[in-house]
Amino acid sequence: MPSLKDLKNRIGSVKNTRKITKAMQMVAAAKLRRAQEAAEAARPYAERMNAVVAGLAASVGGSPSAPRLLSGTGADKVHLLVVMTAERGLCGGFNSSIARLARVRANELLAQGKTVKILTVGKKGREQLKRDLSAHFVGHVDLTDVKRVGYVNAQAIARDVLARFEAGEFDVATLFYNRFQSVISQIPTAQQVIPAQFEGGATSSLYDYEPSEEAILADLLPRGVATQVFTALLENGASEQGARMSAMDNATRNAGDMINKLTIQFNRSRQAAITKELIEIISGAEAL
Repeated sequence: MPSLKDLKNRIGSVKNTRKITKAMQMVAAAKLRRAQEAAEAARPYAERMNAVVAGLAASVGGSPSAPRLLSGTGADKVHLLVVMTAERGLCGGFNSSIARLARVRANELLAQGKTVKILTVGKKGREQLKRDLSAHFVGHVDLTDVKRVGYVNAQAIARDVLARFEAGEFDVATLFYNRFQSVISQIPTAQQVIPAQFEGGATSSLYDYEPSEEAILADLLPRGVATQVFTALLENGASEQGARMSAMDNATRNAGDMINKLTIQFNRSRQAAITKELIEIISGAEAL
């Protein structure tokens, strides 16, 4: 049985831990509001951008002059997985859920005889994947020093991906991230960006374009990739803060429960020690 001093030290240690988790919860709550607003504000633009490009893509159809970002390379052999996670931990299962989804997809592709290449954004995902898939790593983007993610960060990632595509390093590129739904719910998402895919199917429009649809798509598709990367970064940012807020709230509650249990154990041990001393005093007095 631990001594009274050990119990007292442990209670003090847990109280200090509770202060830290409570502070982290409050910081995450403050950051969550801004991150959530940014993610929700970006969704209409991304959806409208997707709708415009989808209409142009439907007009182009299977034209041989269609941009390669739309038509692809004609092969499906090499896949680039862009795994986007956080730079920091202490956010529950946020990073693990993304890494798990990417690992499952990588293993499925490898089982089919495909070649897998992994570009990591955020060191936590890289740490979780390196044990099994380190041989497939081709690059890493470090955002540790970035306090607030901006479009310029997404452009840098998109330029890297597009340069690899132009160099013929892969045929298909997929983003892995968490889509923010609520503080307690983040949805692991895999979104193919090259060749471009459109949700709900594209419908041909009756507009005449000047210049041609192919020329407009050649300009819009690279921007579309950057927009999708930026949207994924914003969704990840909101999801990370929501997951951290939830995790720190649970940690604070658990610390409080542990303090209560340790306090009861401390009081019982102290009472037992006092009772023992009283018995010894009474026994000594009776012996006299």
